[in-house]
Amino acid sequence: MMLRLGPYGDAFGTNPDGLTLQRLAAAPHGVDLGPLRPRIPAVLKTRSGRIELAPEPLIADVARLGESVGRRDDGFVLIGRRHLRSNNSWMHNVPALVGGTNRCTLKIHPDDAAELGLTDNAAIKGPGGDLVAPVELEPGMRRGVVSLPHGWGHDRDGTRQGVAADHAGVNVNQLNDGGQLDPLSGTAVLNGIPVVIAPAG
Repeated sequence: MMLRLGPYGDAFGTNPDGLTLQRLAAAPHGVDLGPLRPRIPAVLKTRSGRIELAPEPLIADVARLGESVGRRDDGFVLIGRRHLRSNNSWMHNVPALVGGTNRCTLKIHPDDAAELGLTDNAAIKGPGGDLVAPVELEPGMRRGVVSLPHGWGHDRDGTRQGVAADHAGVNVNQLNDGGQLDPLSGTAVLNGIPVVIAPAG
């Protein structure tokens, strides 16, 4: 339906020379649609008639963003991360992908770690709970910001994922209570949540 109602479609017979799924299937090497034609003025539905890269609600929210940058309140901002061998949690159950060093670590700037007295493990407390994770010193981290990867915490019973259970890691979702919403989109805040960190034990 989208093909037939699109700019090159047959509009269900109104444009006999237009595209249909059957016409595409009959041309395995493609269909020449001719030179590109600009369509932006016709399809734009904004009040200004222009592409609005900075709508007023976003501009109005910049002040709140500025206030949050650099604010610590004796705590840290927790962000997530991914790893090439760990894009999805099912990859933690593939023996060839779980070798090497522990990738489920709390990355923290060395100066922050020194101030807190962190050595091996950190106790992390967020709005939804707390957990303990190994510390990894990372000079590239911004001061006041720490990082834990998502998709870990394979220590639950009954998952039948023996390889992943041997490299369980921690479930970063335990730190979030899901109560904070982004005011512009209305979606739950899953990244950039406040946490308090201390040496484990």
